[in-house]
Formats: sequence, structure tokens, C-alpha cells
Amino acid sequence: MNFPQSLLYTKDHEWVQIEGEIATVGITDFASRELGDIVYVEIETLGEKLAEHGVFGTIEAVKTVSDLFLPIAGEIVEVNTKLNDQPEVVNHDPYGEGWLVKVKVSADADKTGLLDASNYQKMIGV
Repeated sequence: MNFPQSLLYTKDHEWVQIEGEIATVGITDFASRELGDIVYVEIETLGEKLAEHGVFGTIEAVKTVSDLFLPIAGEIVEVNTKLNDQPEVVNHDPYGEGWLVKVKVSADADKTGLLDASNYQKMIGV
């Protein structure tokens, strides 16, 4: 499994890359393997401001449907529309082309709950 050191992680198995006031969010390689073949991604929160841990969409795999939780408070400013036609990209490239949303981070967003790669690996027992 892959755990890029430059990213931050959540206990909900999502990753975050913060660049200035924009955070890119996706699910981890671990999560994509646990879910299995991803067949559908639904994100209808473009333009919405959500609190940390707010549900911003769902992801459907062959064996389950899971909510997607926003790891940091902010406004959804972009959705990866490529996933509409190719949701399986999340399985093949979760940290690249398989990103889910971009968020304009709220000025008062709390980042203290985010984990570095080492602590995320410890959490999942790898």
C-alpha cells in the first residue's frame, strides 16, 4: 500500500493535501482496497460550505456504499467530474487522478485531527 508522506490523513481513511487556502481531498489506498471495485461516486455538494466531518458525498463499491466525510471545514469549490464516467480511477490512482473534491478551507478550520503518514499507518496496523 502507498502512503505519500506529503499528505495528511483522517481516521475516516481520507487524505488531504493543503496548498494555501485550497485542500484536495480523496480516499486512501487502504480505503479503496477495503471497498473493492468502486462503481459510482456521487458528490452533489459543489458550492456548499460544510463543517469538519460533514458528509459531502457517497462512494459505492460492488459490496457497499459509504459516506464521504469532509476532513476539514470549508466550501466545496471543485468536484472531480472525471469520476462520473470513470469511478474506477479511485481504485487505480487514489492519490492522483482519483481525487474527489477541492475545498476552500475556512479561516478557522481545525487541522489538529489530521494525521501524518506514520500515524495513519499505525492506526490501520500497517
